[in-house]
Amino acid sequence: MANTKPIGVAYTDQDIVGADNILSSGSLGYTADAQGTVTQATSKSTAVTLNKSAGQITMNNAALASVTNVTFTLNNSLISVNDIVILNVAAGATAGAYNCWVSGLSAGSVSITLRNISGGSLSEAVVINYSLIHNV
Repeated sequence: MANTKPIGVAYTDQDIVGADNILSSGSLGYTADAQGTVTQATSKSTAVTLNKSAGQITMNNAALASVTNVTFTLNNSLISVNDIVILNVAAGATAGAYNCWVSGLSAGSVSITLRNISGGSLSEAVVINYSLIHNV
């Protein structure tokens, strides 16, 4: 994008409205202020609230039986019905023991499901990373 907005002796090229492409030779993501953390209080199905565009959810360390799902709600005032939520298991977990996915989305919240795919019951404080892709 060309430098097109004169502001004295310098130019600003921060306005990307109407751009067809956004290219980066480095990182693309959220600033530290847009990220946060939250911990479930009482069980793996307890709802949490974190009003940030990206963050980490530390789940309760209650037991989750083998081949079992648990669903909880992330309340987040930034989420709209047009957004995309990206999830991954980050830490606190036996490697390869869990799958996680978005099982429902509404304005202000998302339902997240975690499944124990291991051969036994696990009692771990699984950490899930999430990031929002905001869409108009």
